[in-house]
Amino acid sequence: MKLMRIGEKGQELPVVIDQNGGLRDLSGVVPDFAGQGVSLAALDAIRALDLTTLPLLPEGARIGACLASVPNFYCIGLNYTGHAAETGAKIPAEPIMFTKASSALSGPNDDVIIPPGSEKSDWEVELGVVIGAPCWQVPQAQALAHVAGYCVVNDLSEREWQMERGGQWIKGKSAPGFGPCGPMLVTADEIPDPQALALSLDLNGTRVQDSHTSDMIFGVDEIVSYLSRFMELLPGDIISTGTPSGVGLGMKPPRYLRAGDTMTLRIDGLGEQHQKAVAA
Repeated sequence: MKLMRIGEKGQELPVVIDQNGGLRDLSGVVPDFAGQGVSLAALDAIRALDLTTLPLLPEGARIGACLASVPNFYCIGLNYTGHAAETGAKIPAEPIMFTKASSALSGPNDDVIIPPGSEKSDWEVELGVVIGAPCWQVPQAQALAHVAGYCVVNDLSEREWQMERGGQWIKGKSAPGFGPCGPMLVTADEIPDPQALALSLDLNGTRVQDSHTSDMIFGVDEIVSYLSRFMELLPGDIISTGTPSGVGLGMKPPRYLRAGDTMTLRIDGLGEQHQKAVAA
């Protein structure tokens, strides 16, 4: 299934895309896509519906984040060899984990507001993994069975705040709007191999990131299993799995977002994001 949230910010309706591409309103059937609302059981209940009985919504409305909220917004750093090289970092021996504030969540096509005082805001196309079942001490071979689905994430980052201000990376990752997710949450049954997806990002119409999830250092199954050794993952948690090379930090000289810049992000089977950077 392909699930979306449609409507103005704070008033989004949960929808499922029918076989003809129509947007079927689920608001009278499910509360929203968050927490238990994206559990494996909740998704099975949606699959059992006769979609033709649900109201058909007109197209053209704003697309909201594919999740209404997240219990936790986990991220994996330096998970593509090329990205580690362009930042001058060593290839990690274990997944590098950090978090974004859940308040960073935003719609896939919403403007990206460059935070006040920011000079080094940067882009990162990433595969997002949404957890669908409690996940604690899960073997790698069983990890994908706990995944509800996948989405596109832009792990926007303020590099000075991330790397030059002391403390943890969360400082540079968490400004409002720094976590666009969507446009769709595509359930795991439609993505049989998350390591077989092309992903890219265009800046002002020029391709700057162009890679494939097969190039991940740690695959989705290993990431989910690894994190579950240290914490219980919950339904509705999202894991952003790292970005390939081509970020602004890695350019020579570095090139960061300025007002008026546009970004287009794509992942096979998961749709596109379109964002414009604007001044605070």
